[in-house]
Amino acid sequence: MVKTTARWVALRTLFLLPFTPLFAMGMFFPFNTDGFYFPFITGKGFYMRIVIELAVGAWGVLAFLDRAYRPRFSWVALAVLAFVAWMFIADAFAINATKAFWSNFERMEGWVLLVHLAGFFFAASAVLRVEKKWRAWFLTALGVSLVVSFYALLQLSGVLSIHQGSTRIDASLGNSAYLAIYLLFNLFIALWLALTEKRAWLKWSLVALAVLEGVLIFFTETRGTTWALIGALALAAFLAALTAGKQVRRLAAGALVLIIVLAGSLYLARGSSFVQGNHVLQRVSSVSLADMQVRFTIWHMAYEGFLVRPLTGWGQEGFNYVFNRFYDPALYHQEPWFDRAHNAFIDWLVAGGLPGFLLFLSLFGAAFWLLWSRSELSRPERIALTAALAGYAIHNMLVFDNLSSYLYFFAILALIDSQVGRPVKVLEDAPEASGADAVTYVLPIAVVITFGLIWVVNVPGMRAATELITAMSSSPQGAAGNLAAFTNLLKHPAFASQEIREQIGSFASIAVQSPSVTDDEKRQAVTLAVDELKKQVAAYPLDTREHLQLAYAYRAGGAHAEALKAVLAAAALSPTKEDIWTTAGIIAWNLGDMKLAQEYFDKAYALGPQFPDLGAYAAAGAYAVGDPKRGDAILEEAYGTTTVNNDILGTAYLYTKDWPRLIKLWRMRADTPGATLETYSSLAGAYYTSGDRAGAIKVLREIMVRFPESAAAAEATIQQVQAGT
Repeated sequence: MVKTTARWVALRTLFLLPFTPLFAMGMFFPFNTDGFYFPFITGKGFYMRIVIELAVGAWGVLAFLDRAYRPRFSWVALAVLAFVAWMFIADAFAINATKAFWSNFERMEGWVLLVHLAGFFFAASAVLRVEKKWRAWFLTALGVSLVVSFYALLQLSGVLSIHQGSTRIDASLGNSAYLAIYLLFNLFIALWLALTEKRAWLKWSLVALAVLEGVLIFFTETRGTTWALIGALALAAFLAALTAGKQVRRLAAGALVLIIVLAGSLYLARGSSFVQGNHVLQRVSSVSLADMQVRFTIWHMAYEGFLVRPLTGWGQEGFNYVFNRFYDPALYHQEPWFDRAHNAFIDWLVAGGLPGFLLFLSLFGAAFWLLWSRSELSRPERIALTAALAGYAIHNMLVFDNLSSYLYFFAILALIDSQVGRPVKVLEDAPEASGADAVTYVLPIAVVITFGLIWVVNVPGMRAATELITAMSSSPQGAAGNLAAFTNLLKHPAFASQEIREQIGSFASIAVQSPSVTDDEKRQAVTLAVDELKKQVAAYPLDTREHLQLAYAYRAGGAHAEALKAVLAAAALSPTKEDIWTTAGIIAWNLGDMKLAQEYFDKAYALGPQFPDLGAYAAAGAYAVGDPKRGDAILEEAYGTTTVNNDILGTAYLYTKDWPRLIKLWRMRADTPGATLETYSSLAGAYYTSGDRAGAIKVLREIMVRFPESAAAAEATIQQVQAGT
């Protein structure tokens, strides 16, 4: 009875894993995860962890009862164990070891994910091997991919909205790159099963699915994965041309030539009107060294970080320390906070040092070697699986991993292990538990451990993920309700303290600007944000981002002197980041220290002289200290003119009472097509403040013509201006 139950649970849970991609925001019940923070990630992450824990628990019972289910030796199994073990060591030495082990809601990775993937690897390898269910498992995965593909088709047709943007489909994955690699894996699995399928209807259905998913990869507009698909197909054709029979070799050689010609033609024609007129083709074909410059810059920063900690690395989720410490000012207009190198191999080099990087490579090396050195796998299996892994590797050179791609990668590794693994004598010689022991010891212990893990590993995080959404959402009790929700959440933050504290800071910044929030509630919000972010900074003093978050909380409460100290602490950790110096300059400006503001603005401009908007900050600083000649010279250098539309310049003109420049700036904005009523009102205000009532009245009459709905208000204002009130 125990063995039958464990077998039933192990199989059912393993077959539930392919449904992971369906857990997403807006999906139908029971897959809707709208109530979770980062709904496209957390729902999948918690579901995958719980199902794996159940599967591993059931497999553990089977392994005690029947030696057929026990782990076997293979080089890929050894590589998995070594990789996970080393990353435990690397994460233990991380600057933020808690985050390295547990990750956060945005990623749901960390060592916790790795150990779950290792558990899945061994459970799936044993159970699906013994039960001979690998083919059925992958067919189930393909069935789910058909649902995901249908979702993507509905996005393409406009029936469903695209979550990430306006054109790049993302289906239930929430990210076009995640969808692309998911489809790539399923495409090659479909081809593999089609090549070994005897039933004609199923064979051609699988081929049709592969074609559909290949087309959808193009519509994700993920260049790395698209070229990975082309490269993987070319590799498959090449391998078939080398290893297949005479007739197949001819077909494969022809296919290889066709792939090369089509791919080469697309690349050579990338500047043609046909390609440029098609958004998808234009993006897919736009691959050049210039396009890769940002990636190259980040990879160089990652390499510098590796040189500092070459052995243990920075731990998982540690790339932000490298990004900030070795920040290249050339990235000024890019995302302010990169937590990945956008290259999975380099990510592991940074996270696990050289050993982690080599062990990650060994997963691929062991898989390729076993695919082609053992006779248990047929030629179509070898070719399709090699192509899938090669495509995945190419994709990983430009993109970071995600939950779905990890699951497929370890599934393929487990499949290989199950086919080539050899019994381990020590495990084989260990006695099988008797029926009485199974009922008395094995099953109860397995149940307690499994459900204990589910509770400890998942329930606190799931609770925090849902309560954080509640705390961030509009409350019937107003700001008081949000404050109470945040306060309660802080009592059991699980592994999400950083994200919760940052959201409290964001809430405080919004609350102080809201007229519906009482002064006492604003004070409470700011106090809570400052107190919590001070705790975050105290716990992780080397995290640049947290010092800035604390500065924003201080600014929200008007404590500019404290905010400046926090910003300067961030600058000490990341001295080449222009945004930090412009923020410091703005705070110094708010403190009334224009000399200091100028100094900080000049530092920012010196770091990034190629960015004109930084020149605007430097010019504003010069104007503020009474040096208009230098300000003009900076604008000429940065823009080639002194007539520049920039908010910081407007602030400087207002501060120095340079009315002609201020009026000229607002006139420029008003003359821009689509200028709003607020722009014209500001122009009229500039005239009036300068003492030019006639100019103000003239603009107000323009408002009456351009915005008839505001004519009455403009007329009333004209009367007030004429009356001098």
